[in-house]
Amino acid sequence: MAESQAEQTQKGLWDEMGVAIRLVFSQPKLSAMMFLQYAIWGAWAVALAGYLVKHCGFNGQQVGWIYAVFPLANLVVPFTAGQIADRWLPSQVAIALFHLLGGVLFFVLGFQHSFGPMIVLMFAYCLLFAPTLALTNSLAFRNLGDPQRDFGPIRMWGTIGWIVSNLILSFMRQQFGTEKPEFIDLFMLSGALSILMGLLSFTLPHTPPSTGSDPLAFREAFVLFKNRSYLFFFILAFIVATELQLYYILTNPYLQVIGPSVGISSQTAPAWQTVAQIAEIFVIALLLPYALPRWGVRKCMLIGIIAWPIRYVVFAVTYPLYTTVPAMVWLTIASLALHGFCYVFFFVVAFIYTDMVAPKDIRASAQSLINVAVLGIGSFIGSVFAGWLADFFTTDKTTNYGAVFAVPAVITALCAVAFAIGFRGTSQEQPAGSQSA
Repeated sequence: MAESQAEQTQKGLWDEMGVAIRLVFSQPKLSAMMFLQYAIWGAWAVALAGYLVKHCGFNGQQVGWIYAVFPLANLVVPFTAGQIADRWLPSQVAIALFHLLGGVLFFVLGFQHSFGPMIVLMFAYCLLFAPTLALTNSLAFRNLGDPQRDFGPIRMWGTIGWIVSNLILSFMRQQFGTEKPEFIDLFMLSGALSILMGLLSFTLPHTPPSTGSDPLAFREAFVLFKNRSYLFFFILAFIVATELQLYYILTNPYLQVIGPSVGISSQTAPAWQTVAQIAEIFVIALLLPYALPRWGVRKCMLIGIIAWPIRYVVFAVTYPLYTTVPAMVWLTIASLALHGFCYVFFFVVAFIYTDMVAPKDIRASAQSLINVAVLGIGSFIGSVFAGWLADFFTTDKTTNYGAVFAVPAVITALCAVAFAIGFRGTSQEQPAGSQSA
């Protein structure tokens, strides 16, 4: 029986890899679209905080607010650019225009070093970028023969794009010395990728606008809160989402502090941080398709939520020891791989769970609701909280990152305990077909 199970597992993993490889050749434009969409985002999102602290002298709250404009834009665009794209423009044209304009804004941002102009321009850019996330997903779904099977491998190219853009940024900094106070190299890279994405978008499959979507459609999903198990899960997901931003915003500045003891610099830190996305690819493309049908939603999410405090504990413990025990820095780098479990096994499975418990006629609204809570309000609060927390534990321009990361370690540990005790799921928890894969 054990050998049979192992053979099934191996076959499942190879099947997933085969789908991903096949789609590169059968849907090259959709693969390239996802690659560039997330390469643009990754090029600035990973290293920006470190640059702002090092070269612009921003404090934690200023950095937090710079990052907070993106989730704020996610809350606003359904009423603005999202409606324009839904009602009047073909998806590929809307994506092209938003990215071309975004590329121009990036080139302007590349020469801004004051907080006021930067936050205004960043908000303007995010208003253009935020709707493209939904538009690229929608365009892919509408042009794939079997979206349920093929979208995952197509979306995986977005994660690969995120990795590649950070490797390019590190290469630029090491080989050409682009990390300078005169201009912001990561914005320049994002701008070039945005222009490329804008031009590519005109070649994407023609996808006419839909009849229009209600920006407040998520209200219909409030009925799900009558399910106490879902309400409990929803509250925990919201809290965990606030702690996700601490990882995104503070990891790069933290590595710039502890990294030099083992030869990691601001030039190479973006490349090292891709460990997280490499792990994410492995988990979402290979491990999740095997684990979810066999272990069910509750066990998968429990694994995901437990990974959160483990990662933050490693971060917190490393800070007081990195000068005397440099090997702790490598443990921190290794712990970045937990991001694959933190994000995929908790948030991706959370979206799947939402789809399972929502009645068929409000599933889209349910996804909108959890997106508003997690990627909108939760991320906004988390961004501001990350900046405030960094300033709170900073004395004489030295941040005590051990104390900083101890806070999300405690918060996520409490969430993990609460989830283990209080979440029981529903009778729909085990996905259909769980005994065959």
